[in-house]
Amino acid sequence: MIHALLGLLGCQLAGEVICRLTGLPVPGPVLGLVLMVIFLLIRRSVPASVETAAQTLLSHLSLLFVPAGVGIVSHLHRVRDEWLPLSVALVLSTAITIAVTALTFHIIQKMLGRRSTSQETPQ
Repeated sequence: MIHALLGLLGCQLAGEVICRLTGLPVPGPVLGLVLMVIFLLIRRSVPASVETAAQTLLSHLSLLFVPAGVGIVSHLHRVRDEWLPLSVALVLSTAITIAVTALTFHIIQKMLGRRSTSQETPQ
């Protein structure tokens, strides 16, 4: 499990370094996630140790919201002063995320439908 965590953190570190060196407007962990996906696609499988580590992290994902909650409570006066823009940003980002997710799902579903249809037709 230590090797898997080192791999996950290594990808995150690589993403952070690449973002800082290139000035990309993308968070380092997001680029690290892309690097991990590329690595797994090239490998064509997910190592059992990585899967176990990822499942363990996902099972404790709620703990990662504690620092955000503490930050909100400690800056409650700012939230109170800026409630309208924060609310608009929250509602819009949620709506956009749902729309993009639905669109992505629809596109992938069509692609997979075409693939299964082409595999079923006799030649």
